[in-house]
Amino acid sequence: DGSDIWQAEVEGTVYGLAVASGRLYVSTDQGVIHSFGHDRIEPRKIDEARLVVSTRSRSRIVLAAHEILKRSGITEGYALDLGCEDGQLALELARQSNLFVYGIESDPVKVVKARERLEAAGIYGARVMILQGDLSDTKLPIYFANLIVSSRSFERPLAAEIKDEAQRMLRPYGGVFIHRLADKFEIIKRGKLAGAGQWTHQYADPANSVNSGDELVKGPLGMLWFRDLEQQMTQRHGRGPAPLFKNGILFSEGLDGLIAVDAYNGRKLWEYRLPGILKSFDGDHLMGTSGTGSNYCLSDDSVYVRLEGECLRIDSLTGRLLARFKAPLAKSGDKSVWGHLAYENGLLFGSLSNPDHVVTYRFRPGGDMKDQLTESTTFFALYAKSGELKWRYDAKHSLRHNGISIGDGWVILIDRPLANFDLSKKGKATKDNHPTGELVALDAETGKEIWRNKADIFGTLSAISVEHGAVMMSYQPTRFRLASEVGGRIAVFNLSDGGLLWQTEAKYDSRPVINDRIIYAQGGAWDLLSGEERPFNFKRSYGCGVIAGAKNMFVFRSATLGYFDLIKNEKTEDFGGIRPGCWINVIPAGGLVFAPDASAGCTCSYLNQSWI
Repeated sequence: DGSDIWQAEVEGTVYGLAVASGRLYVSTDQGVIHSFGHDRIEPRKIDEARLVVSTRSRSRIVLAAHEILKRSGITEGYALDLGCEDGQLALELARQSNLFVYGIESDPVKVVKARERLEAAGIYGARVMILQGDLSDTKLPIYFANLIVSSRSFERPLAAEIKDEAQRMLRPYGGVFIHRLADKFEIIKRGKLAGAGQWTHQYADPANSVNSGDELVKGPLGMLWFRDLEQQMTQRHGRGPAPLFKNGILFSEGLDGLIAVDAYNGRKLWEYRLPGILKSFDGDHLMGTSGTGSNYCLSDDSVYVRLEGECLRIDSLTGRLLARFKAPLAKSGDKSVWGHLAYENGLLFGSLSNPDHVVTYRFRPGGDMKDQLTESTTFFALYAKSGELKWRYDAKHSLRHNGISIGDGWVILIDRPLANFDLSKKGKATKDNHPTGELVALDAETGKEIWRNKADIFGTLSAISVEHGAVMMSYQPTRFRLASEVGGRIAVFNLSDGGLLWQTEAKYDSRPVINDRIIYAQGGAWDLLSGEERPFNFKRSYGCGVIAGAKNMFVFRSATLGYFDLIKNEKTEDFGGIRPGCWINVIPAGGLVFAPDASAGCTCSYLNQSWI
C-alpha cells in the first residue's frame, strides 16, 4: 500500500545503495558502509594465530622484496604477484615501495589467507588486492604491470604457460618480470613493442605524415583503461595541440601545463605547470594548431615546449626542467616570438613568427587571436642539448607553418607571399591576391640550399615521405578552413632534386595522410609516386577534426570516435560515447589508440567524459 516499513539514520550523505543476500548496504560520504538486515552481524574476527609467520620466513620475504625492488629499479606503478601464495611478498612489496600490488592465486584457501593477512595489516583494498584465477589465463589486461613477481616460483619452477602469461601482461618499454630460478633470480626486462609506432609531433613526425606507422592497431577497438587525469583542457573549438607518444609515455598539454602518463595503465607520472600556456587556444575561433602548429614536441629523452620567445627543455622521464633556449633575434635585431617547433637527429628546429599577420577566426570570436600566429619570417636550427644556434634561413617572402616539413636530413619550406585576405572574415582567394611561391629544400645539418623550385608552387602545406624520397604539396581544405586553403590540387616532387613527379586536380576536404606509398584524404586516395587513384571507401558522419593514421587503421571524429580498417576498406566503425576534439586529440601509437578527453565546452550528450 506504499506505507513505510522501516527507516534508519546514517551519519553523512548517502552515496550508494546495494542489495545482496537479503541485506541492504549503504555507503556514505563519511567513508563508512552500513549493512541492514533481520539479524545483527558481529564483525568478523581474524584469527591472528593463522597469520603468524616464523621470524626466519618473514626475514626471507623481507629480503626478497628488497632485492626485487633494488634489481628492478621499479618502486611505483602496478605490480603483480603471479601465484601470490599467502600474500607475504605482496605485503612486503607494498611496505617497501609506492607500488599498488595485485596478487593472483589459484588456490581458494590461500586466497582467503592472503586477504586476511593484508586486512590485518590495514592495506587491503588501498594498496593490495588479491584475486582468484588461473595463473596461465588470468583474464587481466595486456601490458598493465610495471613489475611482475611470483611467490610460487620460490617453492617450485614456473610452468612455461605461466611465464607466457606474465610476458603478455608486462608493460612494454621497461616492465620487469622477476622470478626465482634455482637459487637465483631470473630478470626479464621488456623492451620496445615490436611494430608499435610513435607520435612525437603534432602530425606524428616532423615530416607531417600524420601517420605513426603503427602496425599493431587494428579493429575492433575495446577499452584497455579509462581514467580522469584531472587536467583542465582547452575549449574543443580552440583546436589545442595533439597528445604525443614516445617509448611508452603519453604526453598531453592542457590549459595550464603538461602531464606525462604511463600509456599502458593510465597512471600519471608527472605534471609540469605552465599557467595559461594555452589561454589563446581556449575559445571558439577554430584556428589553433590547424594553423599555428603545435607548441611542443618530443625527442628520445626530452619534451620541448615553446613559450613566447623561448623554448623549454624538460626531461621526459621526470618532468624536470633541463634548459631554456632563447629564440634568435629577428633580422631587424628585435626580439621575436618562437613559431614552428620540431626535433630531428639532435637538432631543434624553430621559426620566428610574424606578429603582424593575425588571421581571422573561423567560427566565432573567442580566445586571444593575436597569439594565434601562422606565418614566420625566419627558420633556424639549434643544437638540441645546448641551444646554440647552428644556422638560419631568412625568408624571401613568408613561411607558413603548415608548409614546413623535416625528414631524414631534409628541410622543406614553402616560401610564398602572405595571403592578407586571411585577415578578414570576408576575404576570398583569387589568382591575383595570393601569388604562387617557391618550394625550397635545405640541408638540415648545415642550412645550405639544395634546390629551389619556382614553377607553380600553389600549396600551403608540405609533407615528406622519407621512405620513398618524395615531397607532397597540397592544401588543408578542411571544415572552417582559411580562405587561402582553396583545395582542389595535389602535387608530388622528387625529394632529391625538386622535380615534379605528378600533380592532379583532386576533390578532398581534409589534411592528407601519407601511409607508405599512398596519399589518403577524405575524398580519395592516390599513389604517392604515380598519382594513380587508389580505392578508398571512406565516409564519416559529422565532425571538424582530421584523420590520424596508422598502417592498418585511421581514427577520427565521426560524431563519436570513428575508425576505418584499411585492410577491409569497407566502412567506418564506431566506438560510441566518446566525443573527439575538433582537430587531432585521438592518436594510434604504441600498439593502442589514445583518446584523452576533448569534451571541454561541449553541451552534447556524450557519455564518456574520460581519458580512454
